[in-house]
Formats: sequence, structure tokens, C-alpha cells
Amino acid sequence: MKTMNEQSVKLFEQVMQSVTADHLLHARWLNTLSMMENTGARKIARNEHPVHTTLTILKHAAEEARHAYYLKKQIGKLGTGLCADYSREFLLAPMSSYLYLHRLDAEVCRMLKKQWQFSAEQLRQGAYLLVTYAIEVRADVLYGIYQKQLDKAGSKVNVKSIILEEDGHLEEMTSMLQEFHEQWEVLAADACLIEEQLFQNWVEDIKGEVPLPALTA
Repeated sequence: MKTMNEQSVKLFEQVMQSVTADHLLHARWLNTLSMMENTGARKIARNEHPVHTTLTILKHAAEEARHAYYLKKQIGKLGTGLCADYSREFLLAPMSSYLYLHRLDAEVCRMLKKQWQFSAEQLRQGAYLLVTYAIEVRADVLYGIYQKQLDKAGSKVNVKSIILEEDGHLEEMTSMLQEFHEQWEVLAADACLIEEQLFQNWVEDIKGEVPLPALTA
């Protein structure tokens, strides 16, 4: 499913070119991704049912947490003593990054309640599936572009293992959505449209912290 227009792709590629050219910016970028993956893991843990928790959900939460750890460890390849925690000064576009997943969740819930009149239980399950699906679609594109830039720059950092696992997550979410609702494709498309706007705003915010001369290349 397409979730990036050509302008978004070009801008994100330029941002990645600038980020990977500067160790300090690159460390903050990795730390930002780590924080966002950790936010996803904690959100899954908070929202999972105390009894009816499936193996897939447990696997997903564990892998999101592992991604956060893996990305944090990658910072060590760029230098020592970089980005001790998730404080604002160690992130790129900290406010947008902190709120990204929360905003997506809130907007998807609003859409499901207003347009589809979901019950409370449908809303809980539907929001989890759709938010996760939209994020996995985004991750497939984002990590792919990032890895290409890492390869081009000859960086020691790599996210290939995350790309493989995100592909698996996307397949799982697609299967679960198919079981959840007969019009899952319509629901998924709406969720991805919401996420696309959030992504564009986020990249613009990150661009504001990246040296502009590098973006004109």
C-alpha cells in the first residue's frame, strides 16, 4: 500500500543524507527511532488484554522492545557517551517524535468511533490492529530508505534485521485485520492516510533541525 508521495520520499531521502553525514545528528536520529520503538512496545503492553493475549501480540511487543534496544546499541558505533537517554536534547524533533504514535492512535480511534460506530471492544482491538498496520507499512518504507543511505555512506550502522522483522509484522497484521473485519482494506487505507499526514509533518519538523545546505544537493 502506497503511503509516501514522491515529494515525501525525496525530502526524507535528503534528510537521511544529511543525518548520516554527521555523527551527532545520526546518533540523535537513532535515539529517536529507539524511543519511538520503545513507545510502541510500552503501548502494546499497556493495552493488551490481561487474559486473552495471543502469542502474536506477545511476540510483537517483545520485538518492538528489542528494536528499541538494538537501535540504542547502534549509537555506540558512532562514538562514546552519545545520547544517554531519551531527553529532548538527545532526540530529533522531540515533541513530534514523542507524540507521533499517541496522535495516530487518537486519530484512528476518532475515525472508528465517528465513521464506523465501533463498540468499546471493537474500538480497542481495531485501533491496535490499524495503528500497528499503518506503522508497519511506514516502517517498511522508512527503514528501507534509511538502510540504502547507510549502505551508500559506508556506515557501520545497519538496520537490516529490523527490516526483516517489520516485514513479518506487516504480514501478521494483514492476516489479523482480514479476520477482524470484512472491510479491512477500507479501514487500513483510512488509517494509512492519517499516518501519512503525521509522517509528513514529522519529517518537516526533523528537517528543521538538519543543516539546510545539505538539503539542496
